[in-house]
This record gives sequence, C-alpha cells and structure tokens, in this order.
Amino acid sequence: AESTTVSNTENLMKYMKLDQRGSVLAEYIWIDGSNGVRTKTKTLDKPVKSYKELPEWNFDGSSTGQAPGDNSDVYIRPVAIFPDPFRGGDNILVMTETWDSDGTPNKYNYRHEAVRLMEANAKHEPWFGLEQEYTILGPDGWPYGWPKGGYPAPQGPYYCGVGTGKVFCRDIVEAHYKACLYAGIQISGINAEVMPSQWEFQVGPCEGIQLGDHLWVARYLLYRVSEEFGAKITIEPKPIKGDWNGTGLHTNVSTAEMRKDGGMKAIEDACKKLGERHKEHIDVYGEGNADRMTGEHETASMDKYSYAVADRGASIRIPRQCAKEGKGYFEDRRPASNACPYRITGIMMETMFGGMDDTDFSKAES
Repeated sequence: AESTTVSNTENLMKYMKLDQRGSVLAEYIWIDGSNGVRTKTKTLDKPVKSYKELPEWNFDGSSTGQAPGDNSDVYIRPVAIFPDPFRGGDNILVMTETWDSDGTPNKYNYRHEAVRLMEANAKHEPWFGLEQEYTILGPDGWPYGWPKGGYPAPQGPYYCGVGTGKVFCRDIVEAHYKACLYAGIQISGINAEVMPSQWEFQVGPCEGIQLGDHLWVARYLLYRVSEEFGAKITIEPKPIKGDWNGTGLHTNVSTAEMRKDGGMKAIEDACKKLGERHKEHIDVYGEGNADRMTGEHETASMDKYSYAVADRGASIRIPRQCAKEGKGYFEDRRPASNACPYRITGIMMETMFGGMDDTDFSKAES
C-alpha cells in the first residue's frame, strides 16, 4: 500500500533498540462506547507471566462515551496478556474489562456476562471460530486500488485472487498475520474476499471466552498495523453500496455433544433454538446489518430464518462434510463484521443452554 503518512522508520528504529533497563511496557486495551478500540501504556518495573500480576488502571470515560463528565473515572481490569509484536522483548499487550467506580461492570462491558455464561456451561466445551472480514481504505475513505471516484471491474476475479489488479494491500495483510502469530493469537488463516480490497482473517477454534479476547486483540493489531501503511480499516457491514459484497463475521460453533458420533442431532437442536430467537440474535449482531443481509451476495434475508446443508444463502450453514460425517459444527452467517464477539458468543451460549437469572444479551446496551 502506498503510504501518505509521514513516517521516519529508520529514525524510529534507533530508539526502539534502546535498552529499557529492566522496565516493561504494558499496552492496556479496552473497548469503548462506540465498539472501537482504545489503548494506553503503563510502565512496569519487571516482566510478568500472568495478567493476575498486573494492576487495575483507569481512564477518562467521558472521552470514550462510557461515563458522564461529572463521574468520569472508568476502571480497566486486566483479563489476558499477549506478547507485543511492535515493541518486542518482554513488553506486552493487555486485554481488559471496563468497570464503573461503584464496582459494577460498565454498560459496554459485554465480556463479564459472557464469561459467566461460559463458566456456567463449561461442561459443554464450546468451541468458536470467527471469520473477520474487513475492507482496506485509502486516506480519502475510498477502497484501496479502486479508481478515484470510480469502480473496478465487477466481482469475480478478486476472491482468493493472485496478481496485480486482483488483490490490493497484501503487505498490510501479511504484516498483520505475522503480528498476530507473534502475539500468540489463534489466527488460523487469511484470504482475499469477493470485493476488491476486502480481506478476511479467521480466529479459532478457541474454547469459551478466549475467542472474544483473541479477536479483539487481532482487531487492535490490524488497526495498529494499518497506521504504519497510511491506510484505514473499516468493518462496516456494507462499506460500498450497490452490487458489491458486504462484510460479515461468520461464526462457527461446536460443542462436545456436536463433536461426538451422532452429533448432528445436537447441531439440529441448536439450529432450531436459534430460529426461535432470531430477532434477539439480529439485535446484537452488529449495526447496519440490514444493508448487508438482503438475501443477495451470499446472505440470507434479515427477515427470514433458515438453516441448511452447504447453503451460503441460509442463516445457518451446516458444512456438507459435517452432514456426511454426522457430527462437527455449524456456521451462523448472520453476524455483521462490526459485531462484538463477546455478544455473539454470549447470546449463542444463552440460546443453546439457557440464560442466568440476571443475564440477557438481547437486552444489553446497544
């Protein structure tokens, strides 16, 4: 990608190589009030091996849409750590949860309730794998590689494409892939998508809450890598109107019961339960999803629920190989690319196994 950002990498590297004299930099990451990522850095006096060794911190919630100005302190509690691919060494990335000053979860802290549901249903050993689609834009907000103010040739040659004119910004994609691997993210693959400058990476399979942690950190790494190339990342579900594919967050789900011989019954039972709460799921499956879920461009209609084998036009797709073997997993194709993975996996557990007295993902703050 051609960068329009002033960046003196050679000068920067002189400083990145300096001895930190035993100190460690911890990049605290949290989710803000508009489903975005925020970070700030704390200096530690020694390396750590567990998030439990890290202190709670705080930030100005009135500047992130998470608290009023007259009671603006929001606290961030570490929940997972990852090696930092930008600073290297003992430096770390820290995924956190947001909490209010009265000791209750911030209204945008969807992880807390998801964890409780995962723990209550741990015997089912839920595995999740999410397919994060995104679009790379230039500084002008138009997809990279597209004619200025115009459009490329119709869709067809771009999906998993190779060669100039078929793929754009592979450098960003490769850099992100390597950064995820260094950080220990369970990234399982990448591919160019149907619309030019649209890409996908997959995270998982991960058990329980780990999926949400890994996907959010992978998103942070993508935004951070794109800074260095002068590009913008959008996870809007329909970034370009018209005859172009939207972007989704297809969600693959498997439980211990589904992976056993005869697991197809458990898969079908789950699909039926999902149909009974179709609207509740749609409500937490991302903003702007109606523009994407039209029944065209490999999507189901938002107004109708269906499940079928090998049908990419269904709400839920059961892979043909799973149907053949009689066990495995299913793919929920409804979530938009900007959906929160904690909300997706949380409501999935709630629908399949029942909620708790004080949890209801369908009524969570939007």
